[in-house]
Amino acid sequence: MQTIFPHLWIAVPEILLPNDSVDLEKRAVVACDQYTSEPEYREEVADIVADDPSTVNIIYPEVYLEEADKAHRIKRIHTYMRDYLDGILENKWSCFVLLDRKTAHTDSRKWLVVALDLEKYDYSVGSQTLIRATEWTIVDRLPPRIQIRNGAPIETPHIMVLIDDPERTVIEPLFADRAQCQKLYDFDLMMEGGHATGYQIDDEQKINQVIKALEKLAEKKVFQEKYAVDDQKGVLLFAMGDGNHSLATAKAIREEKKKTLTEDQKKNFPARFALVELVNVHDTGLTFEPIHRVLFAADQAGLLAEMKSYFQAQGSDLVVTTYPSSEELKKSLKPSSAEHHYIRFVASSTFGLLDIVHPKLNLEVGNLQAFLDQYLKAHPEVKIDYVHGEETTETLGSRDHNMGFLLPIMDKGDFFKTVVIDGALPRKTFSMGEAAEKRFYLECRRIEE
Repeated sequence: MQTIFPHLWIAVPEILLPNDSVDLEKRAVVACDQYTSEPEYREEVADIVADDPSTVNIIYPEVYLEEADKAHRIKRIHTYMRDYLDGILENKWSCFVLLDRKTAHTDSRKWLVVALDLEKYDYSVGSQTLIRATEWTIVDRLPPRIQIRNGAPIETPHIMVLIDDPERTVIEPLFADRAQCQKLYDFDLMMEGGHATGYQIDDEQKINQVIKALEKLAEKKVFQEKYAVDDQKGVLLFAMGDGNHSLATAKAIREEKKKTLTEDQKKNFPARFALVELVNVHDTGLTFEPIHRVLFAADQAGLLAEMKSYFQAQGSDLVVTTYPSSEELKKSLKPSSAEHHYIRFVASSTFGLLDIVHPKLNLEVGNLQAFLDQYLKAHPEVKIDYVHGEETTETLGSRDHNMGFLLPIMDKGDFFKTVVIDGALPRKTFSMGEAAEKRFYLECRRIEE
């Protein structure tokens, strides 16, 4: 039975991990929403895993979401989940998992795997709940995810939830004392994913230490002083980092399952909760990376003409400058200001710079995405992908009939205050690290009785 702390909407979950016969390097694969325009990555992973037990068999990589027979893949995923429950996964009892993740590009990143109560998660615009979306949730993107989770007996998360803990009171003390904790795993991740070490946090004193630190962060007075806000703003303790649509999917499944339960059953049924990773936004190993945009089957000249008309109608202007190479563009690039937002782009034979003059929205990504949303509705033949890494964006964007847009980095120190004051950010505003640094699936949890 998991331990619940209802005032914080958090629980100590019952963790499932593979038994000792499993090769963890083959078991753990990167989050399903990565490499969505690079099927060759998933093909290489499948070759590495071969017939070994692996989370590759219990996730739906988004690169395949457009395939015709999704139902067959979903049925196969659920079958593997049940097979793994019968002989591969072991119950490690109720515990948090402290994760030390190292990659080639960052310092050690400290994560804490916990369960959050979906009762206090609300992704709607203007939400003031304790657990809150930080980017626009596109409801139309939920149905395929709901199909995958509905009927699944277990979950394995790639959901990252941020806390604003500048004094490092919640996760970091556990990390300092990790030598006293039982080590659950310690292995290299495939495909340049780095190294992961996990520790079991089941000691009552350590769990209470985490809860007391979170209680302090959730105090109304502390919250108001930190962000200089009044009573109109509800306390934001847990802010979505990655996996917003996955958590929204879990919420949708929870709401549906509630309809068949008694009041007593609703209090502790497994689907009430979702397994997530807590990360301190001030963790030195946590980097904010921009998420770039690539358009496929786009007419460059026509798009730029429509973009100019769009911004002029908004009371802004658009100046487009082209350069002979990406290097020359970067040499002339200036930081954005309140009067000028600069966004780089690449097309089949063009390296260019967009200068949005007198922008109406606060973030470059907000202005660009507002135009792209309108453009894509008018041009259903054009497809968009959200890409991590400049090199991948330039490679994809430079192909014939494609365009890539390269966005600047958001300052992570401004993240919580921006969300508290301005509300949810445009979708795909930022990423926690590059694709290879994302969550690798390992811990699981039952979501069906």
